[in-house]
Amino acid sequence: MGGRAKGLGVCRFARAGVAALVCFLLTSCAGSNPFGTKNSNYSPKVVEDGEPVPKGGGSYKVGQPYSINGRTYSPFENTSYRSEGIASWYGRDFHGRLTANGEVYDMDAISAAHPTMPLPSYARVTNLENGRSIIVRVNDRGPYARGRIIDLSRRAAELLVASSQVNAESVATPVVLPVELIRRGSA
Repeated sequence: MGGRAKGLGVCRFARAGVAALVCFLLTSCAGSNPFGTKNSNYSPKVVEDGEPVPKGGGSYKVGQPYSINGRTYSPFENTSYRSEGIASWYGRDFHGRLTANGEVYDMDAISAAHPTMPLPSYARVTNLENGRSIIVRVNDRGPYARGRIIDLSRRAAELLVASSQVNAESVATPVVLPVELIRRGSA
């Protein structure tokens, strides 16, 4: 009987360890960082959630060629740039962090990230499914997912699609929409 009770104790301990490991892995996937360690893939967070985000700032730059995930991007100045492709959006994980040109990202502003446009610049983005169009301030680099041509702020995405399609809590399931992108000029 003593051996069986001892075996049950070990089994309970093992189950508790597995449960703790699963909880840790789930919180790691959720985008939050319960241990406060720095994610080297993100820029520093300079504005905490709920605090006002400063507008403007940053600097104009075209930039040098750079590589991400084995692909090289060459920023360029081209006021007649035009492209059709897929847009997605980015939000909470990047809110309050520095953009590639030194501005602070605000998920509630009308902005976007593009891998090669000068920063900042402006672009007209048109949802080809419903005809809605918006001019966004391009102030960051991205997206780096294959097949995507632009990442929109959460607010810009809400204005281009039905707001209910943009889940404010998740960037893991972005709205993906076919868009036409036309470069309009620099700031």
